[in-house]
Amino acid sequence: MVFQCLSLPVLAQGIQLITAEGQKAMLAAPGAEPVGAADADVTIVEYFDYNCPYCKKMAPVLEGLLTEDHHVRIFYKDWPILGDMSVYAAKAALAAQWQHKYRVAHDALINGPRLVTTAQVDAALSRVGVNLDTLTKDRAKRSAEIDALIERNDEEAHALNLRGTPGVVVGRQLLPGIVDLGGLKRLVADARSMN
Repeated sequence: MVFQCLSLPVLAQGIQLITAEGQKAMLAAPGAEPVGAADADVTIVEYFDYNCPYCKKMAPVLEGLLTEDHHVRIFYKDWPILGDMSVYAAKAALAAQWQHKYRVAHDALINGPRLVTTAQVDAALSRVGVNLDTLTKDRAKRSAEIDALIERNDEEAHALNLRGTPGVVVGRQLLPGIVDLGGLKRLVADARSMN
């Protein structure tokens, strides 16, 4: 699959707008279930790596938005670019979705310390109720599907000209880095005004 998503510089503070077609492609069959409102009026997409310190700083901001605004949803897109441990963690979290535990796996890994061993990843997932035997089987059985999803996320991130994680898209606005909760709320309001 070829992903095309043109970014057009149009807003202040380095924020760019992606095309409506790019946004539609990004949200089509995203791989993991979204978090937040089923009937959201604003969708946020985050390309992240579990070992990215900036992603770890952005996690509570996104969680805070979900707590305060019940009309947004977030798609987390695993983009493991910081080494083998990031890849292992991403594949483990994605495999957890067949136990309906992607969200708890994501939260455990993104809110925890830097991941340096596979045992550390497995222990974090086990603590939040992920069955490791089932996870191992699902990771093996679904490896082609998981690999294809990670590759797709990589293609999308490159099409967006992301240079690192996190990459955050609020509505059609591409955020060039991280932002605090107030800044994120302003972006959500801007996205609503564009609808």
